[in-house]
Amino acid sequence: MGYKVVVVGATGTVGREMLAILAEREFPIDEIAAVASSRSAGDRIEFGETGKELKVKNLEHFDFAGWDMALFAAGSSVSKAYAEKAAKAGCTVIDNSSLFRMDPDVPLIVPEVNADAIDGYKARNIIANPNCSTAQMVVALKPLHDAATVKRVVVATYQSVSGAGREAMDELFKQSRDIFVGDPAEPEVFTKQIAFNVIPHIDEFLDDGMTKEEYKMVAETKKILGPKVKVTATCVRVPVFVGHSEAINVELEDELSAKDATKILREAPGIMLVDKREDGGYVTPVECVGDYATFISRLREDPTVDNGLSFWCVSDNLRKGAALNAVQIAELLGRRHLQKA
Repeated sequence: MGYKVVVVGATGTVGREMLAILAEREFPIDEIAAVASSRSAGDRIEFGETGKELKVKNLEHFDFAGWDMALFAAGSSVSKAYAEKAAKAGCTVIDNSSLFRMDPDVPLIVPEVNADAIDGYKARNIIANPNCSTAQMVVALKPLHDAATVKRVVVATYQSVSGAGREAMDELFKQSRDIFVGDPAEPEVFTKQIAFNVIPHIDEFLDDGMTKEEYKMVAETKKILGPKVKVTATCVRVPVFVGHSEAINVELEDELSAKDATKILREAPGIMLVDKREDGGYVTPVECVGDYATFISRLREDPTVDNGLSFWCVSDNLRKGAALNAVQIAELLGRRHLQKA
C-alpha cells in the first residue's frame, strides 16, 4: 500500500521539482494532490514523466483530513496560514520554508545527517526542511564531524538565482539579454544587477551585520550537528541559474589528513567525491544540475590552523537543497513511522 500525498505550492519551481522527484524515485503513492493558490486552481500540471496530469486544487478550500503527508513548498506566509491546520488534521507536514526550522518542537532533518531526530515530529506533526545552503554543507560536514569532530566552519557561498524563485531566474535571463543588445539592465528582484555580477547580500540584514541567509546557516548547522559547532558564513548571489557552490574551511578537534578525509567522504552517503588535481578535475554548478548528490572537490589540508581542511562543495539547490531533501524526509517518515501494511 502507498500513501496519500499532498504537494502544496505545486505550480512553483520547488513544487514542480517535488512532483518530479516523487515520480523519479517511485515513492509509494496511492493518491496525490497538487495544491496551490486560487490563481492556479484548475490548471493542469505534469506528475513527473509518468504521463499523468494533475488538476491543481485550491489551497483555500483543501481538506487535509485523511491525507498522510503534505510537502509544503509555497513559502513562510503560506506555511504560517496552513501548515498547522494540516498537521492538526492528522496530515504530517514536511515544510520547506524557514518558519518552523528553529522551533524546538520541530525536527530539522537532513536524512543522511540526523535521521534519528525525526522521531520528535509527533510533538507538532511537522518536520522542517533546512535552508538550501545549509543542507548541502551539513551533508559534507557530517562524515568529518563523526571522524574528528568539527570545531569551526568558515564558509563562503556562491548561490544561484533559482534560490530566489522564478522571477529571479527571469531577471538574470532578461538582464543578460539586455546587456548583449546594449539596453540598460535594471534590477527589480535583486538589489543590484545580477547579470555578469555577484551580490554579497541574500535576504534581510540583521543588526549585527549578518544577513538572514547567513544566520540561517549558523543556527541551522548548530541545530543539526550540535550547538558547539562554530560557523561563520558569507552568502553571495551569483549569475548562475541552478546549483549552489560553497568554499568550506573546517577546523577539527582531532587530526585528520586530507588522504583520510578523502577515504571517508568517498564512502559517505549522499556524497560524490570528484577530486582530480588537474584541469577540469572538479565539479561546477552546471554539472550538478539534475543530480541527487552533493559533490565534493578540491579537498586539501589548511596549514594555517591545527587540523584544518578546505574543500569545494556543489549541489543542485532545487533538489538536495529543497525538493529532494523533502522527499527523502517523506521516505524516512514512511519507513520509521507511517508504514503501511
